[in-house]
Amino acid sequence: MKKRNDRLSPETIAAQAAGQIDPVTGAVIAPIHTAATYARDDDYETRGYIYSRYGTPTCLQCETVLAEIERAGDAMLFNSGLSAACAVLESLPAGAHIVVPENMYFGVLVWMQRQEDKGYLTLSKYTPADLDSLRDVMRDDTAMVWVETPTNPTWAVTDIAAVAGIAHTHGAILVVDSTTAPPPTTRALELGADIVFHSATKYLNGHSDVTAGVLCTNDQNPRWEDMREVRKLQGTALPGFESWLLMRGLRTLYVRWDAACANALKIATHFENHPLIEAVQYPGLPNDPGHDVAKRQMTRGFGGMLSIRVNGSEDQARNVAASTNLFLPATSLGGVESLIEHRFTVEGPDYGTPPNLLRLSVGIENADDLIADLEQALKSALA
Repeated sequence: MKKRNDRLSPETIAAQAAGQIDPVTGAVIAPIHTAATYARDDDYETRGYIYSRYGTPTCLQCETVLAEIERAGDAMLFNSGLSAACAVLESLPAGAHIVVPENMYFGVLVWMQRQEDKGYLTLSKYTPADLDSLRDVMRDDTAMVWVETPTNPTWAVTDIAAVAGIAHTHGAILVVDSTTAPPPTTRALELGADIVFHSATKYLNGHSDVTAGVLCTNDQNPRWEDMREVRKLQGTALPGFESWLLMRGLRTLYVRWDAACANALKIATHFENHPLIEAVQYPGLPNDPGHDVAKRQMTRGFGGMLSIRVNGSEDQARNVAASTNLFLPATSLGGVESLIEHRFTVEGPDYGTPPNLLRLSVGIENADDLIADLEQALKSALA
């Protein structure tokens, strides 16, 4: 994958996205390639593209930008985060032992559990951020360790470099879900990860109008090529229009990230000792258990995600989510608009989420307006 001048900052690379003027029209924005199939030349040779199921020029342009801002050797786009995760699992040998956190994005965990139920893999769980808990479940034949940091929706912070040492000592690969800590703040490959995973639907896109996933690596080995083969056979490459939308979102990634981080910290600080709040979970707070690790590996802000545990019941927490006006009661995260979700309702009782927890995805609105909205919702539902 051809790269531009390595001296350019990632902010510049992201802002200019494809980074080139269209040679045919002079357009400063890359065109969208929507063709399903591609003609061969006069010698019946391909021109680099065969069929859109294998990928498109627009998809490749977006992958190039993502690889550059991750400082990765290659990036591979999928039509959802879950399809990207499934490609990783498909690349493992039959019956592989994998180690995952107890709390993680439940969609991926559900798929892993389905694979275990069918006998395709063996699953062990560790407590997020607890290295001793991880060591206890590692085996000599462990094939993969999965880390999600900060962990959704408790925002526990796991030391990526320390986990890399543990995983590699056992001969396992380390996959890091860095969805909530994107490249502006964390580059997991530089901390020892073998593969970085993102649900690109979230911060990378940032506008809640694309569903996508991406894998990045510096190890373009047979396993990586096997994942590419899985993508081709399953037809899960990101289509042209969605690739173009994602590239458009990347152009504002760094400024959106800074705004969301500033808002989230202000909201977390405001509600930290609030009488209607039992706890605020946010790694940017100095007294948060993961704050010291977060300071080391989240180098540009602590993210726009936090959770509040209300002083009340499951029903009261759900009523808070239903009473906000600016925070929209919806799934997903990382967009310019702020969202609130009662995760227990979504996940059910099997995934360890407290019934009084509300997950907040803080957007780029005025922070004081968002604080006022939460205040009125809390008073309406709890006071």
